[in-house]
Amino acid sequence: MKQALSDRMFNSVNSILLGIVAVATFFPLYYVFVVSFTDPTEYLQKKFVLFPHNWSLDSYKYMLSSKAFLRSLGNSGFLATVGTACSLVVTAALAYALSRKRLRGRKTILLLIVLTILFSPGIIPNYMVVRQLHLINSIWSLIIPALASGWNVILMKSFFDSIPAELEESAAIDGCNDIGIWIRVILPLSLPSLAAFGLFYAVGYWNQYFTGLLYLNDASKWPIQVLLQNILLNASNSDLAVSTTTSTAPPSETLRMAAVIIATLPILVVYPFLQKHFAKGAMVGSVKG
Repeated sequence: MKQALSDRMFNSVNSILLGIVAVATFFPLYYVFVVSFTDPTEYLQKKFVLFPHNWSLDSYKYMLSSKAFLRSLGNSGFLATVGTACSLVVTAALAYALSRKRLRGRKTILLLIVLTILFSPGIIPNYMVVRQLHLINSIWSLIIPALASGWNVILMKSFFDSIPAELEESAAIDGCNDIGIWIRVILPLSLPSLAAFGLFYAVGYWNQYFTGLLYLNDASKWPIQVLLQNILLNASNSDLAVSTTTSTAPPSETLRMAAVIIATLPILVVYPFLQKHFAKGAMVGSVKG
């Protein structure tokens, strides 16, 4: 179909604007990547590098020789794995219980969950709760207060509502109790939804920054995002505690860029494997509700 001149002009201008936005969005990522692999000597000479002549892994070797950096990576890995697993168990169990109409007080619990979405208690009440639970300076202070999201619970409940009740009745006739039905019937049918919410939780735990800064006083328990913030602000990189045989450290700018790439890489690697479940799981829970 032949387009009018105004439509062609609109499409052309729209394409140009979107291209500019795409370049502006991609350029910082490209610059961080390039600088992290730039040879330290070349960077010291040019200070601004877009197309390096000499590529180097010195900044990555220096960062990965830091015990503090590796320890922070381990802390974030613990948060992303253990925290995500605990959150999925709590969210799925709560959502399944709320999807059963025979649960007493079901509407009241749902109302309370909705209130947590609409109203946030704020920093001070959260800090007081964590302190009363004796979780200050504990890695669990970043997991327990964030175990379940009210929005995720409601979406997963909507997904469980769409599962035919006849499946549960058949399992009950075969001798399964409620926990057996949940584990053997409901959860296997919910893998796309669990994958989608698992990605949400994993990204949230991996990016824990403010709560780590608020609750953790011991630098050895910092997640990677808190240490990364210190690296970005500290030009001398004294928090790294690097043990290396090299006499001189790479420039602080290349070290910072290498740290950003390393901290971003795990999520970029995991996301493509969960992408096919991500859209399906999120849409099933939202549309059928």
